Amino acid sequence: MFFILSKVLLFLLSPLTWIILGVAFAFFAKNAKWKKRGRNTAIFCLLFFSNTFVYKEFCRQWEVFGIPESQLKHHDVGIVLGGMAEYNNDLNTLSLRRGGDRIWQAINLYKSGKVDKLLISGDNGDLTNKGLHEAKQMKELLVKWGIPAKDILVETVSRNTYENAVESKKVLKRKFPTAHSFLLITSGRHMRRALACYEGQGIHCTPYSTDLYTGPTRSYTFDEFIVPEVSTLYDWHGLLKEWFGYVTYATTGKI
Repeated sequence: MFFILSKVLLFLLSPLTWIILGVAFAFFAKNAKWKKRGRNTAIFCLLFFSNTFVYKEFCRQWEVFGIPESQLKHHDVGIVLGGMAEYNNDLNTLSLRRGGDRIWQAINLYKSGKVDKLLISGDNGDLTNKGLHEAKQMKELLVKWGIPAKDILVETVSRNTYENAVESKKVLKRKFPTAHSFLLITSGRHMRRALACYEGQGIHCTPYSTDLYTGPTRSYTFDEFIVPEVSTLYDWHGLLKEWFGYVTYATTGKI
């Protein structure tokens, strides 16, 4: 029930939802005042949430910045969180999205000797079964690429970040009880909430952020200040998801 409710509430928080509602009021409201409010709301949301500079400045306050690989100490396990891919049922293959940088960086860290084993956590976060069983399918792919199966632990139950932490703890206790140093590998935007969940389960991790939008150094191009970008609307959806998720977990005692 919590899983479904969180999806519904996140939909209501989406900038695109507010733009659609604003347009609907502008066209269908009978009261002239509400027509004007709807139009102004739609225009404001469209311009504000499609501005890349504005998005990145808000994201900068939330993301956990990355650290160079050269500064990273050795860890027993690199914990890689799901949310990296979709499944193409026509081609029977995983299709990586932006979050795929998580597994890319994890492979590099494994090959570089920074982690001894990888734990891939997560089944899928969809309301319906779309063919994605991420941890299991990702392990099959990594084994096909030559990484020994014994070095890849999988957690195939969780559907959200809190469950990632809960189920990862069970897997680690059962399959690698002697491990004591953990590297948490996930998106910089997701790291704050993920780290809180793992700390809450007593798994103290070093954060290793991937697919970052920002960093300590500001660097903008002219178009990011003035040109609306449709993809930024989607980026806001992801950032709002993190804010909403963190507050929800905090108020329900999950972190």
